[in-house]
Amino acid sequence: MYKEEYKRWLAADLEDCDLKPELMKIADSDEEIKDRFAVSLKFGTAGLRGVLGAGTNRMNIYVVRQATQGLANWVKTQGGNQTVAISYDSRIKSDVFAKVAAGVLAANGIKVRIYDALMPVPALSFATRFYNCNAGIMVTASHNPAKYNGYKAYGPDGCQMTDDAAAIVYDEIQKTDVLNGAQFISFAEGVEQGLIRFVGDDCKKAFYEAIEAHQVRPGLCKTAGLKLVYSPLNGSGLVPVTKVLNDIGIDDITIVPDQEYPNGYFTTCSYPNPEIFEALKSGLELAVETGADLMLATDPDADRVGIAMKCPDGTYELVSGNEMGALLLDYICAGRIEKGTMPEKAVAVKSIVSTPLADAIAKHYGVEMRNTLTGFKWIGDQIAQLEADGEVERFIFGFEESYGYLAGPYVRDKDAVIGSMLICEMAAYYRSQGSSIKQRLEEIYAEYGRYLNKVDSFEFPGLTGMDKMAGIMQDFRDKPPVALGDTAIVKATDYKDSAATGLPPANVLRYDLEDGSVAIVRPSGTEPKIKTYFTTLGKDLDEAQAKKDALADALKPIFS
Repeated sequence: MYKEEYKRWLAADLEDCDLKPELMKIADSDEEIKDRFAVSLKFGTAGLRGVLGAGTNRMNIYVVRQATQGLANWVKTQGGNQTVAISYDSRIKSDVFAKVAAGVLAANGIKVRIYDALMPVPALSFATRFYNCNAGIMVTASHNPAKYNGYKAYGPDGCQMTDDAAAIVYDEIQKTDVLNGAQFISFAEGVEQGLIRFVGDDCKKAFYEAIEAHQVRPGLCKTAGLKLVYSPLNGSGLVPVTKVLNDIGIDDITIVPDQEYPNGYFTTCSYPNPEIFEALKSGLELAVETGADLMLATDPDADRVGIAMKCPDGTYELVSGNEMGALLLDYICAGRIEKGTMPEKAVAVKSIVSTPLADAIAKHYGVEMRNTLTGFKWIGDQIAQLEADGEVERFIFGFEESYGYLAGPYVRDKDAVIGSMLICEMAAYYRSQGSSIKQRLEEIYAEYGRYLNKVDSFEFPGLTGMDKMAGIMQDFRDKPPVALGDTAIVKATDYKDSAATGLPPANVLRYDLEDGSVAIVRPSGTEPKIKTYFTTLGKDLDEAQAKKDALADALKPIFS
């Protein structure tokens, strides 16, 4: 079957000149042909994501057309404005895929609002809401290596598409022949017909105003003298992040030269993820050289932000997503109480795999902390519920341990632009008080206990990877562990059981141990990985780390 599909592609008059040479190159390799054609990229709530190249299991203009035709079929049943917003990042062919998607939508009589230059995930979510669109498309593979691209689909609320809608789109995709089943006109034709229009300056201005309206201490940064090193990691963050920082009064910003402008090959960091040291290495060197207070980096689609903070001895220390989530929650709560801007019955939201330190901080400030499944759409869903009750202003902050933050209800996805603004404002505030982010973090640990949160990942590549992952998760359920190492499990929670959790069913297992530690096992929704999340609590970092290492050693053989 896959060989016939390969031959069909090889015989077709392919419009993308990169694809035919690739197909000819693999003519004698059954394994390569099978890898590209035995399966198709699956469309889910996170859309599509895959390696660039020829075939049904790759990201290319034909797979994008097929997916967009499926989306168009769904949009046509939705009434409303019959409009879709589109944005894209700096990845290889992101702009091409964005225009191809626009051409399919226009051919289906659906109006398009597309950004005239690369813009991040939160800008797409904002435009989807601003224009009352039926859906949104963000062309990106987030922080994956350069060989990947992808396609995130959003619903009318600016949140990633719901399971129900994604299932309908997937069914429509299945009915659409990948090579010739999609309706399509050129981008230029769509513009000429008035169906494709660029996102207006009014929308861009409103986006920036919405972010800047959520400063905790407006005007503070103008006099604080904060010195910053920033890297957009060759992605879409440069323009929005520097604009907002300049607007609030931070202008001493040194941009990492080799990572300043869009470059989908990510030549300075093979894995453009602000969670890892290698991505921040160039920025850290520049921070040492300039004596910056803070080094900050956003990922290619600018929905995540990572930082390194300056320590009293002049060295720099990376701050984890959990630590930054706790710091920002503490800063927002204390600042809004001080300024009299804290809403009644304030709500914060985090994912179930994020640090319980945030629960303790929320409780201290009298804030309700809601815990959701992993994936920022679930945080967006909590905002939507508040909005439906006419209480959306109760939402003050949401975060995930994977460096995603949002303060305010103006979008429904994580936003590295507002994350960057608030991190810089927080750093400027502590600097003005003769303190620092590092000092405040130590004060938080002294007050609430030394929490340690770590994530280990185990990869399962290849066509059998997903089956292996499913088998491991089933083994956990069939033969539930009673201890991890020498520590007894006192409670096991299977998130597939909605009745027990009060949340939608999810393929997640949580183990609470007798010493207060927690281990969570969860397959990734977008990559062939199983992740293990550990939370340990000790009298100091060494004790917390030792507990984590013991738990990890107990689980490691299961994944080997």
